[in-house]
Amino acid sequence: MKTLIAIAAGGALGAVSRHLVGKWIGILFGTGFPWGILTVNVLGCVALGVLVEVMTLVWSPSIEMRSFLIVGFLSAFTTFSTFSLDVAVLHGRGEMLLAGGYIVGSVALSIGGFFAGMQLSRMVLQ
Repeated sequence: MKTLIAIAAGGALGAVSRHLVGKWIGILFGTGFPWGILTVNVLGCVALGVLVEVMTLVWSPSIEMRSFLIVGFLSAFTTFSTFSLDVAVLHGRGEMLLAGGYIVGSVALSIGGFFAGMQLSRMVLQ
């Protein structure tokens, strides 16, 4: 139960942080391009990379703290960081073809799924 509470708390803070950073970047650079989300995705990936290395080399936090930071905060801040970790794991295993397929498949299927969902909604709602 403590782990679920940690995930929920981290998720809430991550989602709010994503919103605030996205808005702030939009104010600074404009909203004609999704600079806010790009910034959030890159920051989340950098943060996950730092955390993975720090937790591997020098810090062994509790399962609740790991869950709060990675599953909760960073996953709500940006799911792109988790995607990047998955790619790094495949790369680390030497499964380059699989990693490449995962990258291409994730991007293409996610964007395709987004447009399919839009089309489905239009068909149902019209």
